[in-house]
Amino acid sequence: MNSFKELEVWKACRELRLLIWKLVKSFPNEEKYRLTDQMISASRSATTQIAEGYGRFHFQENIQFCRISRGSLFELIDHLTVALDSEYISDHEYNDLEEKTARCIQILNGYINYLVKAKDKYSGNQTSEPEEYYGAITEP
Repeated sequence: MNSFKELEVWKACRELRLLIWKLVKSFPNEEKYRLTDQMISASRSATTQIAEGYGRFHFQENIQFCRISRGSLFELIDHLTVALDSEYISDHEYNDLEEKTARCIQILNGYINYLVKAKDKYSGNQTSEPEEYYGAITEP
């Protein structure tokens, strides 16, 4: 694997980020610097943290960035709830996006589990992951 862009979790979060970006375009102008920015920020953080973690050469650092990404995804679910309560989105839109977000969390949890196992397997005096194992992840 040559890039974080090849990770299934990054691809799923990218798709979600694009959906959120399209969705918030329909929100009222008074939400531009409030809910809209928060939702865009949380969705961007999900992919950004995965990318940054991938760029680290220690399992534990990568795991920590993935945990931050997971937190951003949960934050996004809360923002979606606010959008639903404010009647900016329908029940159907909410359910669809919450499901997609939950799927991203599920894939991310699988990636974190992979990293934890790899860390345990290659721990000791080694300070960085072997390149051939770092990006090896299969789709859940």
